[in-house]
Amino acid sequence: MKKTTAHAAIIYLMVVTSASDRDMTDVELARIGDVVRSWPIFEDFDADRLVKVAQDCQKLLHEDGGLERVVGLARDTIPVHLHDTAYAAAFEVAAVDLEMRMEELRVLQILRRELAVDPLTVAAIERANKARHRTLT
Repeated sequence: MKKTTAHAAIIYLMVVTSASDRDMTDVELARIGDVVRSWPIFEDFDADRLVKVAQDCQKLLHEDGGLERVVGLARDTIPVHLHDTAYAAAFEVAAVDLEMRMEELRVLQILRRELAVDPLTVAAIERANKARHRTLT
């Protein structure tokens, strides 16, 4: 497999979060696409490559130690100043259906630790996400 880019590594983290409960919902997949199409971090990423990148991640996940390998690859590939952005992208996918399962919470915990995202930043990301998803009803 060729060298992974920071774009691909962030997508890997979104895929890992979505797949953590073994049920990648259409809503989660759509949110991954939304993030890739609308977040500034992906401005110079060819969105037509999204499916291929997600498939590459799935292949890695099916290997021995897949989750650890994907997370380690992401940690080492994504520049440190973008670790909080990567966590925010993963959290976005986990929160989109307004229901977080234990598996998703566990993956997010692993990402916080491996990406060394400090607790105040985590709280801010999570609070902002909740605020964004509120409705009038």
